[in-house]
Amino acid sequence: MIRFDHPIPRGGYAWWYVDALSDDGLHALTLIAFIGSVFSPYYAAANRRTPGGADPEDYVAINLALYGPRRTLWAMTERRRRSLIREPGTLGIGPSRLDWNGNRLTARITELTTPIPQPMRGTITLHPKALEPSIYPLDAAAAHRWQPIAPCARISVTFEKPALSWEGDAYFDRNEGDAPMHTAFSTWNWSRAPSRQGARVFYHANRRDGGTTALSLGFTAAGGAAPLHAPPEAPLPITWWRINRATRCDADAEPRLLRAFEDTPFYARARIATTIDGERLDGVHETLDLDRFTMPVVQAMLPFRMPRRFI
Repeated sequence: MIRFDHPIPRGGYAWWYVDALSDDGLHALTLIAFIGSVFSPYYAAANRRTPGGADPEDYVAINLALYGPRRTLWAMTERRRRSLIREPGTLGIGPSRLDWNGNRLTARITELTTPIPQPMRGTITLHPKALEPSIYPLDAAAAHRWQPIAPCARISVTFEKPALSWEGDAYFDRNEGDAPMHTAFSTWNWSRAPSRQGARVFYHANRRDGGTTALSLGFTAAGGAAPLHAPPEAPLPITWWRINRATRCDADAEPRLLRAFEDTPFYARARIATTIDGERLDGVHETLDLDRFTMPVVQAMLPFRMPRRFI
């Protein structure tokens, strides 16, 4: 079900993604482990100059964002393959590591924040309510794929630096691709939210071939997924960087932006509230603009958020 040692082709990528919202509504986090870091300016440059694509294992990173009631802490240091450990149940990147024991994901984090270095040291433990084996192609050639490993999960978070401890609702998935993302997609919107039955997930991607990928899925807490009728798209507030974004919402309701987690020139993450089949859902929403990502000025800005260790 979950292996960290699957082969990744040159120029390709894989990432394991966790997000969580605390039960008290005060905290949230996003944890992403990248092999072939898709948002790396260094990997993008290496792919441009390397016939057949660069080695994804030479561009790896742990990205952790801790969203608290008063501040956000962000870490994403890119490292080379000498800092990588890949085993079936273990993924080590620098001093941090993820371990999967068959029914629990444990992330032991030791990172430094950027741009002002501060230690982040703690443990994140995710308990899936059920595991989903299905893998969904995101493009016509199935060169980019998504697996919602655990749409319904619980999480416990205990950190020494910064000092915090909380529990909450969580989500866990995996994306992988055989080529850089911007070659297949121009934009996408994604969201997930817990529901009475388990969870709802929406995926909408605009592809370079002129087509679209639209997924509307319902997951039960006991396991199992089914395609569900997608309510109409509804706009969310435009980002500070002027990126349009939308989500799904019943026609007689309006979605609301509850908190902006990330607002960058090409990517935005937020906590939103929407209404699906009459049920109010509170979840996580992401918007990605890959045309923006490839702009030279944006590529020049990225090293300030994701420094690279060259040794």
